[in-house]
Formats: sequence, structure tokens, C-alpha cells
Amino acid sequence: MKSKKEKKHLIKSKPLRRLICIALCLCVCAGLFVLLANAYVVGYASKYILDLDSVKAESFDCVMVLGARKGSPMLDERLSFGLEAFGTGCSDRLLMSGDHGTESYDEVNFMKDYAVERGVDADKVFMDHAGFSTYESMYRARDVFEVEKLLIVTQTYHIYRAVYDARKLGLDAYGYKAENLLYPVINNVREAAARVKDFIWCIFKPEPTYLGEAIPIWSSGALTDDRIKD
Repeated sequence: MKSKKEKKHLIKSKPLRRLICIALCLCVCAGLFVLLANAYVVGYASKYILDLDSVKAESFDCVMVLGARKGSPMLDERLSFGLEAFGTGCSDRLLMSGDHGTESYDEVNFMKDYAVERGVDADKVFMDHAGFSTYESMYRARDVFEVEKLLIVTQTYHIYRAVYDARKLGLDAYGYKAENLLYPVINNVREAAARVKDFIWCIFKPEPTYLGEAIPIWSSGALTDDRIKD
């Protein structure tokens, strides 16, 4: 026979065990969701990643280079590979999409200057000043720049999500990997979380922070110029 004290302890411990079991189940389900979402995004986009020979054989409305911290090796690498792809003649338009959310922080003018200093006609280089995220860059490419088919240039860890977002938004998108450097494991951890976020966003398709008037990619890149220069 159990004492009254032991019985009270058992009664109290049952809800606690139940809560622990529920918490563990939720953790397992969340972990499975992260793994499955990542596997789906990577698997879906993998067949649209091109090598340079395949890029040469295609024709695109534009080559899109995604922004990163200004002056970083990551951004330099993306720009270098973006110009390599552009140099194949697969498109006569460059779309530099990045963060220019404040006067003091401007990725896209830096990106355009990089291309122009290397001989690209300034009128062929468009800047998306409100490409605050990968998802927003693709949304704006479709709705602001009226792009239909594009080649996206970014690093391997990032390329799958970029292509996935673009295709789920109705763009005929392909990816070209910009990669010579080694990147820390933390980049892949963050990207795993970002894939889950964009997997959900591509279901509900929220509007980006800014849209604005259309600037067709076949028009003049000067339409995206502003007065803020570093």
C-alpha cells in the first residue's frame, strides 16, 4: 500500500510527465519539419542549377546578382561569377538586387559600380534598392522589373532557396553557383532556418516591403539610378 504522501506525489508527477512528453513530441515534429522542408527546397531546385556551358546555351531576361555585405569576399565572389555568366552573352541585362534601406548602407550602387568599372554598359545594369531578402528580391524581379526568365548568381548554400523562391513565384529561374571560397558552418545553419521561413512564405506569398512602379528590365538601367553614391 502506498502512503498518502506517495499517492500525492504520483498525482502531481503525471501532469509533469505528460507535459514533458508533449514537449518532446513537439520538438521531434519541429525537427522533422525543418529536415523535410530543407530536403524539399534543395531537391526541388537542384535540377535548375546550371554549369557555365549550360548557361552559354540559354537566353535570359537578366542575370541577377544577389547582394551581401558591401565589400565582403562573399559579395565580391557573387559579382565576379555574375560577370562571368553575363560575359557568356546569355543576357544583355544585369539586375543587382540588395539592401539599400538607408542612406548610409548601400549595397546596390557598390554592385553597379563594380560592373561598370569592368566594362559593362551602365545603361544595362539595373539596381533593385529594396531587395531586403531573397524572397523579396524574387517578388520584385517579377512585379517591378517584369522579369520572366532569369539566371540567379549566389553561393551554393544559398542558390537552392533563391531558385526555389523564384520558381514558386512563377519565374522561370535557374541558378549559377558562385563559389571559390570556403564558408563557415554557421552559414548553413542559418540557411536551414531561412529555407523553412521561405518555404512558408512561398505558400502564403506575402507582398514585399516595397513594390512601386514598374521598371521593365528591357528599359534603361538609368531609371534605377539615384543620387546616393559612396
